[in-house]
Amino acid sequence: MALVLTSPAFGQGEQIPRKYTCDGDDVSPPLRWSGTPDGTRSFVLLCNDPDAPGGTFRHWAVYDIPADRLELKEDLAPKTLHDGLRQAINDFGKPGYAGPCPPKGHGAHHYHFRLLALSEPSLPLASNVSCKEVEAAAERHVFAETELVGLYQR
Repeated sequence: MALVLTSPAFGQGEQIPRKYTCDGDDVSPPLRWSGTPDGTRSFVLLCNDPDAPGGTFRHWAVYDIPADRLELKEDLAPKTLHDGLRQAINDFGKPGYAGPCPPKGHGAHHYHFRLLALSEPSLPLASNVSCKEVEAAAERHVFAETELVGLYQR
């Protein structure tokens, strides 16, 4: 069974509901996964927008997610430490999730929610680490990944 990431809020290639964007409540969407590969010691969840005018914009990084966890509930508090998992500083300069907020009239942006299965139980990172730094540290330990892409435009 392959690693699969889903959301009850939107499907693959579908519009992300306004609630999860800067135009709505700007809360993180609920995410669930299945098919955890043998040997998984932790997960990292990333949300990036490669369509941003200035290059990839990083909206979210959650790391040190325990291997036995199978979901992130809606509206994960923006604290760095939360139920054993940690969140990085996004490209808006804030900890936790920052929803889609593309420039008006820029067309549909693709938001890539990537779940990475890691061979390490935790990443030795400072508490004020950026999403980009989490992604770079995680890439060295990834042995399985899956992706859910949602769309949003203003």
